[in-house]
Amino acid sequence: MAGNTYRALLTRPVLSWAAVAVAARLPVAMAPLALVFLVRERPGGYVLGAELAAVYVVGEVIGAALLGARLRPDRARRHLAGGLGTGAAAFAGLGLLPGAPDLLLGAFALLAGAAPAASPGGLRALLTEHVEAGLVAKALSAEATLNYAVWAAAPAAASALAFGLAPYAPLLLAAAMMALSVAGLWALPGGWAADASDRNGVSMLRTLAAAWPVYVSGAAAMSLLALAELVLPALLEQRALAVGWAGPLLAGYSLAAAAGALLYGLRSWPGRIGTQSLVLLLGVTGCVAAAALLPALGAIAAALAVAGLLQAGVQVTRALGLRAVLPQSALAAGYSMMYSVVGAGYAASASLSGAVLSVATPAAAILAGVLLTLLLTAASAVGELRLARGRSRTPARPPSRTVAGRQGPAPAEEQRTTP
Repeated sequence: MAGNTYRALLTRPVLSWAAVAVAARLPVAMAPLALVFLVRERPGGYVLGAELAAVYVVGEVIGAALLGARLRPDRARRHLAGGLGTGAAAFAGLGLLPGAPDLLLGAFALLAGAAPAASPGGLRALLTEHVEAGLVAKALSAEATLNYAVWAAAPAAASALAFGLAPYAPLLLAAAMMALSVAGLWALPGGWAADASDRNGVSMLRTLAAAWPVYVSGAAAMSLLALAELVLPALLEQRALAVGWAGPLLAGYSLAAAAGALLYGLRSWPGRIGTQSLVLLLGVTGCVAAAALLPALGAIAAALAVAGLLQAGVQVTRALGLRAVLPQSALAAGYSMMYSVVGAGYAASASLSGAVLSVATPAAAILAGVLLTLLLTAASAVGELRLARGRSRTPARPPSRTVAGRQGPAPAEEQRTTP
């Protein structure tokens, strides 16, 4: 980490949280590629692998939406342990029974995706509710950096294990890592203080639905980048460039995103959180459009790197935006809902990319995604403006927050990005 303020996060509780988060998220990041490697030597193995990966993502989307809404702050550790433990068992089933019938493998993949899907939201809530209020933005930035590092390392780890040991080895590692994350939960707080009365009698579903503009903007950014990522090999071929450059270009994007997350947390930035997110999202959109139009490899690499740099800021501002919109008792569920919506957006982009490429050039496909992103961004901006006006007209009692293990009113700093 960088700077004195980031060093303030280097405490035993936060480092314990980071270890648990890595153990819980590395299996998730490895899973799609590991499922492809598991069955690739079967007849039609690549098709089956893609189908298993799609089933896994569907499980994530469903599990995050359903289980995240049921996560109780006072029993968070028990709920997270149950989900992660079940996920570990499902990964073990995939690794120990690689020759099982397709239907059984699909059931294991669905369970491996769904059962632990509430853990990203729950772990984020554990992190942000047990650091000092002034460190929340930096904690979220550090979390984003950790995520990008895990996602950058996961494909290499899955490939090395599958080709160096056995096709099922990545899934056995995933099972072991997720089981370790269950044990590590007991080094973390059992939950966080929350009072359902802070929703003023509104149901959890309606409370979560009120934050739809935040979900839409997050999903728009991820869907656009997913489309660009999936179409990148075809785009390079269209530009008469070596398709093998796709890997290094995406690695550069991930490294830039990790750096961008750290950069966002280094200082305070002008403007409201929603305004920052809008500006960053428009910047990402412009960079992806430039990558689709520019012919030179260096220009494409630069556009994707800047897109990654800005995308990290979008991720952090969306998490901060949820904290500004949702009451304390709904935060973990809100994080899970964001995870679900973003996953759905990525899955839709994966399905859409093949269909679009059949009727348009790769560059045109990316530009169509850019246009759709701009429409979603406009809808999100209008929605967030209405939310802000509604909050300004309806003063509410500040919800109870847990800060460093103490209960008290939410500090005003949580509505800004000042670390």
